[in-house]
Amino acid sequence: MTLDAPGRVVLMQGNEAIARGAVESGIHFAASYPGSPSSQILGMLGKVAKERDFYAQWATNEVCAFQACLGTSFAGARSICIVKQNGLLCIADALFCAAQHGIKGGVVVVTSDDPSAHSSTNEFDSRHMALSASVPMLEPTNMQEAKDMVPYAFEISERTKQVVIIRLTTRVCHGRGSVSLGKLPDRPRKLEAVDEWDRMVCVSFRHQIMLDTLEQVRSLFEESPCNHYSGPAHPEKLIVAGGTGCLYTKEALHLLGDPKDVGLLQLGCIWPLPEKLILSKLRTAKAVLAVEEVDPFLEDALMNLAGREHLDLRFYGRREGTINRVNELDPDHVLPAVSAFTGLPMPARQKTSDAPLLDRDLNFCAGCPHRATFFVLKQAMRREKMPGIVVGDIGCYFMAGSEPGQYGWQVNNCMGSGINVAEGLGQLSAYGMDQPVVTMCGDSTFFHTVLPGLCNASYHNSNMTLIVLDNSATAMTGFQPHPGTGLTAMGDEVKPMSIRAICEAMNCTVEEADPFEIEETTDLLTELMHRPGLKVLIMKQPCATLMAKSRKEKVTVWVDQDKCLGDACGCDRFCSRVWGCPGNSWDFKAGKATIDPVSCVGCGVCAKLCPQGAIQVKKEARS
Repeated sequence: MTLDAPGRVVLMQGNEAIARGAVESGIHFAASYPGSPSSQILGMLGKVAKERDFYAQWATNEVCAFQACLGTSFAGARSICIVKQNGLLCIADALFCAAQHGIKGGVVVVTSDDPSAHSSTNEFDSRHMALSASVPMLEPTNMQEAKDMVPYAFEISERTKQVVIIRLTTRVCHGRGSVSLGKLPDRPRKLEAVDEWDRMVCVSFRHQIMLDTLEQVRSLFEESPCNHYSGPAHPEKLIVAGGTGCLYTKEALHLLGDPKDVGLLQLGCIWPLPEKLILSKLRTAKAVLAVEEVDPFLEDALMNLAGREHLDLRFYGRREGTINRVNELDPDHVLPAVSAFTGLPMPARQKTSDAPLLDRDLNFCAGCPHRATFFVLKQAMRREKMPGIVVGDIGCYFMAGSEPGQYGWQVNNCMGSGINVAEGLGQLSAYGMDQPVVTMCGDSTFFHTVLPGLCNASYHNSNMTLIVLDNSATAMTGFQPHPGTGLTAMGDEVKPMSIRAICEAMNCTVEEADPFEIEETTDLLTELMHRPGLKVLIMKQPCATLMAKSRKEKVTVWVDQDKCLGDACGCDRFCSRVWGCPGNSWDFKAGKATIDPVSCVGCGVCAKLCPQGAIQVKKEARS
């Protein structure tokens, strides 16, 4: 990351390339809230921040991160804000205002979209945000472009006094490729004093200035090195692609024999579109294929441009149906589309195996405290005369809405929404609804978005229970610190904030429990659900992955085969089928339970739940 060897070619992950580009740009400030697929960028920047003389922070949420970047920009600093597509939606208000009032020091927002929603609740296409906010957007195809576009984005940002967005997708974030390093600056440039008459204020008369700026960017994008064309000078068949679509298209054309009558226009400047460049190819074409992910953003824009210029063209892509309308691109989707578009026959493909790939269901990690929490919640709800209402939220515990959590909740909206949805339901008790209302959030989500909702629920005394799943980490995205952990992105130790103290300061009734103490915690939760008003139950048990790394004692778990009654027990294979921990298994030959020593982390909860006491736990000091 800090190797100062211009021209040296190294292997880099896409996220690493973005971080390197930020260091080469001489940034002063970097901020982010973790969200896959871009979580690693700020983590890498945090490790080198002191060495390279800039400040990096894991912000409490994306709004804090972006608005802090705007603050540093006012003093002429270069700042980078890293979010995922959901986080970009979080900063919409601040982004739209920033686009209108402009900036001083360069501000670059890196957003990572997640086509096919591998680690997200949706596959929102952030290109729409750039169009709507009237800010420029770049999109790299490979790791080299990912690095090179960062300093270019800062150059455009400072030249036009506008925020610039770089859009990544999952395969660029997590892919690896060769990157030629650039020169590292000696130090970040000198900051500017803030003058009495300096202004960054969102007022209505600046709307026209914003639109004029967008046209200035468009003229710069016409000559941008981020756009590339290959093929005949006057193509009859034109493929326009962005991001990973370029790579899949190049592969498809190669497999089809590199047809000489097809042109490929690769757009790195994704908004505003370089219209003169595009029209120079559209005017001779008869058919156009747009290859992109996820939405038909380019396809629609190209059709609008062709209609405005009265061009007689046939368009193909995700809107028209040649390429699937949802999910990420891959060779199996792009090759048939390019084959159909060019009229060339599909190449014979070598068969590797007839064996089907086995589906692997999502599950909580072995020893995860969330599994125990939702088991407790289910047990408490089964004691009610009517089923209770459970409102979910976003984090590792999102899986609790399916089999891993025994389908533990009925409704889930977005990150931080659980407290607000439950607050509304909790107000209905005054009108005859007597079902208990429970919601939950993780410790990181608590600081990220729940605090305003908790304030609202407490102030209006909603009849509900909030469970805070405190596993001492932002576990879903890679254990990044948050205000409750006592660490910063740069490794500094600070005083952690107490979730309990914050809740008590908001006049909440607060209890703490260990989800691994099944019976006691079930009784406590049952009692809380019947107390009137707002209650908070903090489930304290560290993430199993963290515990496995830090545990000082050796824990061995096994099944006493003499005590296990197997299929005759009547437990319906509870330990493996119902409890569902990857550390618990079933020996179908013997018809008895067993423990997988590789997966098991030694939490021992299964031993407490075994009706025959067949599961044994032994603890001993490590040698």
